[in-house]
Amino acid sequence: MKKSYLILALCCLIMPYYALAQSKSFNMAKWLEINNAVLRELNFNYVDSLPVDRMEKVGLDAMLANLDPYTVYIPAEDSESWNMMINRTYGGVGAVIYKPSKEDYLIINEPYRDTPASRAGLTAGDVVLEIEGKSTKGLDAKQCTDMMKGRPGDKLHMKVKKVRSNKIEDVVLTREMVHISSIECVGMLNDTTGYIGQSGFTTNVSSEFKEAFLKLKSQGMKKLVIDLRGNGGGLLDEAVKILSLFIPKNSLVVTAKGKNPSATMEYRTRTEPLDTKIPIIVLVNGGSASASEIVSGALQDLDRATIIGTRTYGKGLVQGVRPLPYNGRLKVTIAKYYTPSGRCVQAIDYAKRDKDGSVKHIPDSLTNEFRTKGGRIVRDGGGITPDVIIASDSLSPTVISLAYKNIIGDYPLQYVKSHSEISKEEDFHLSDKEYEDFVKFAEKKDFMYRSEAQAIYDDLVKKLKAEGLYDSLKSSLSTISKSVDRSKRDALMKYKSDIRPLLESEIIARYHYRPQAVRHNLRFDNQLKKALKAKMIDLE
Repeated sequence: MKKSYLILALCCLIMPYYALAQSKSFNMAKWLEINNAVLRELNFNYVDSLPVDRMEKVGLDAMLANLDPYTVYIPAEDSESWNMMINRTYGGVGAVIYKPSKEDYLIINEPYRDTPASRAGLTAGDVVLEIEGKSTKGLDAKQCTDMMKGRPGDKLHMKVKKVRSNKIEDVVLTREMVHISSIECVGMLNDTTGYIGQSGFTTNVSSEFKEAFLKLKSQGMKKLVIDLRGNGGGLLDEAVKILSLFIPKNSLVVTAKGKNPSATMEYRTRTEPLDTKIPIIVLVNGGSASASEIVSGALQDLDRATIIGTRTYGKGLVQGVRPLPYNGRLKVTIAKYYTPSGRCVQAIDYAKRDKDGSVKHIPDSLTNEFRTKGGRIVRDGGGITPDVIIASDSLSPTVISLAYKNIIGDYPLQYVKSHSEISKEEDFHLSDKEYEDFVKFAEKKDFMYRSEAQAIYDDLVKKLKAEGLYDSLKSSLSTISKSVDRSKRDALMKYKSDIRPLLESEIIARYHYRPQAVRHNLRFDNQLKKALKAKMIDLE
């Protein structure tokens, strides 16, 4: 009898799990059957031809949108863009282009250093009239880009009007494999402090990082700043390789845990480090995500660096790429990663959604404490919280709008028309007269220039009119309006000290390439300056 009760009890325990598994399998089969039935009916009965390609992409995107933003379908035609994002390498000539509209000619915006474009003498502002005998008028930017890309070793013929001489020249370039480095800037900030600015974790960035580090060591570096601000991440393996430069061999630096056993893995440093003693500052902000958080989190957990800045993004999800029929691919979230102390930095729980489908950040009250190797308290659930909090300087809506609308980025193409050269990066400074020229340029553009007080005033006027009080207060409101009213010129002059360094940086990039422009920006980087003066944590 007791045996019968035991069997019954076991069945009661097992059945819910079996039923759950059966329910999931049934729901999946039901869903597939309904989808197939709908497509079959549409194929036989829909009055017009079905836009199958568009339906496929829209349907898959809508389905995956219910998961997380990183699980996406990559059709075969997008493979080149995907490879470019991962490897930052493509077959072409090495230049950023600018196409104001289809009816305008193509303009060379920014050639990269040591590429076919730069070696052929192409400079910012050069107008490309024809590509392979075809006028660039009437083409959009993508069409022009596709014509300039191609197999390394193949020739590319262009007819170019030079910005400096106004002469029209036939330019012949040989396409190469162009690599855009994720190491944006390398240099000494002072006699003893080295700086490496890194924008991503693309293929082979760890080798470039190692080369940069050794170069700085040869220049007398005694302390290193690794700048991961705005670095959205990339390849986990490259993050582990960079950590291997500073952490003893075979140290655990990150763990991935997924539903599929093959996705659960420990990642350890694989090589002997270059330097386990040099003091390291890692700069982070809300744009530092994924692999950036793996690096900063491991260095923090192992008490190997001082993390400075503001809290990181909070992406603790790992993606894998799976092949699909017809050369498509699925980038799918397969695991969550955990730093050496055991914490997951994922800030959003995509598995739990409100009725409206929205997701929320994990509140600080629900995070947990963990300990670093040296016993310091760190927390999970909301990105990496720096050891030293230093906020960046906030920019006004006007400056942000000028950058977002690319008005600051467009102006250099006018500047290069009247300046054949500029001084070196460290000596370049935009004069008041030149800034006035930018003001005249920007006044013709659409950007946010009205003050917060003006917005409040407009809202007040609307409410007064709605309540019938406007006419009685009209004279008083007129006085207020004159006080708060601001023109585009007023706004451009008010924020001159913020706008001018950004303009200078963009102009420098057109003459001396992007790394020098980044270096120029560092001269005005108050967050970096404060970080260099901050007390580093005791890592002994």
